Amino acid sequence: MLVHPDIAESCATALEGPAVTDSPDTDLPLSALRDADLLQRFAVVSDGRNDQGRDHPVAVVLVLCAAAVLGGMRSFTAIAGWVADVPVALLDTLYRRGAGDRQVEPFPSKTTLWRVLTGADPAAVNTAIGGWLLAQAARATAEPAEPAEPAEKRLGEPGPSPGIASSSLLGVAVDGKAVRGAVGVHGEQTHLLAAATHGEQLVLGQVQVGVKSNEIPQFTPLINGLAAAGVDLSQVVITADALHCQRTHATYLHEIGAQFCFPVKHNQPGVYAALDTLPWAQTPIGHHRVEHGHGRTVTRTIRVLPAPADLPFPHVNQVWLIERYTYDNTGTLIGAVAQLGLTSLSTAQADPAQIAAFVQQHWGIESLHWLRDTVYREDHSRARTGNGPHIMAALRNLAIGAIHLIGRRDIAETTRWATRRMHRAFDLLHLNHT
Repeated sequence: MLVHPDIAESCATALEGPAVTDSPDTDLPLSALRDADLLQRFAVVSDGRNDQGRDHPVAVVLVLCAAAVLGGMRSFTAIAGWVADVPVALLDTLYRRGAGDRQVEPFPSKTTLWRVLTGADPAAVNTAIGGWLLAQAARATAEPAEPAEPAEKRLGEPGPSPGIASSSLLGVAVDGKAVRGAVGVHGEQTHLLAAATHGEQLVLGQVQVGVKSNEIPQFTPLINGLAAAGVDLSQVVITADALHCQRTHATYLHEIGAQFCFPVKHNQPGVYAALDTLPWAQTPIGHHRVEHGHGRTVTRTIRVLPAPADLPFPHVNQVWLIERYTYDNTGTLIGAVAQLGLTSLSTAQADPAQIAAFVQQHWGIESLHWLRDTVYREDHSRARTGNGPHIMAALRNLAIGAIHLIGRRDIAETTRWATRRMHRAFDLLHLNHT
């Protein structure tokens, strides 16, 4: 299972709902946040305000912003306008749970929202979001299956949550994305490296890449952040593009008990040459798959061999060659691609079909990037101050994950549905209860 065993056990015994306190302790340890709701998780975030928590606690401001983004708001101005329309009764509930008996203004101003969104600690925000998504998925998995529902259903009545895959190993894709609109005064762009589950694309961690650096040094901090969010790394297979096919990454993942599955390209010339000379033509196809759609037929095959003893790459058990052939409707070959790769997974842990699935499902993270750019217009956002681009990207990840967790993939339509009734965004975040 994906979650740490202690957290999974806690989720299985907490199906009536998350534990809620009137005044969450801002110094709660991870063990105390097993059943915490989003408000409690955000309570541990620091936002750099000297008067933090005096009038508008950071937790309340962040959940209001999260709900606004889920409702389709894309900018600080739009979020401020949306928050100003939140019903007073709901605001009272949030402030009562997030600030106790403190007297507050009717709603936080645009300036307050901006200060929190640009000053909040990104690591703490991502840990809170990743932990919440993980807990919701674990809870959905622990709940008994619901009866099948009619095929025709209103959008407001989503199907059963998919939860976390029951497989003993779960793929987590690591990939980077530039926030192209967030350009600094010297032309630098915000670049983020994220880790998302295969299948549901739940972003469990995210870090920022330095302006004068690249993704490679941020790989370890990203995976460490997954552990902080409650991920049981011993049950995870990390997939990434060829950039992250690094010996240091493989050694680190082996030391923490995680597995890896990496493609090999010419950035590792010695490894590539060693794999390219293997007897692939004499190796039988271990698995093949044919897909039809979009006016094309795609055939994928995989051949798997034991890792050579002298392979200049550590902790590899199997190596593979995947070939993909694309045909049009007339049967004419219009594309052919081959990819070499390696994995730490043993034959007992993964057969050729499972390795092929890990490789193919890695690219689902690209659909997450596409959603952030098309539905939330991320690359058009000019917000660049402080941590603003990073925090806004994290809230978009939260919105997409919350929608995926109710079993819906039509993000644009579900966002429009959430926009039409103020309470719906809070319902999706499980914040509409007293």
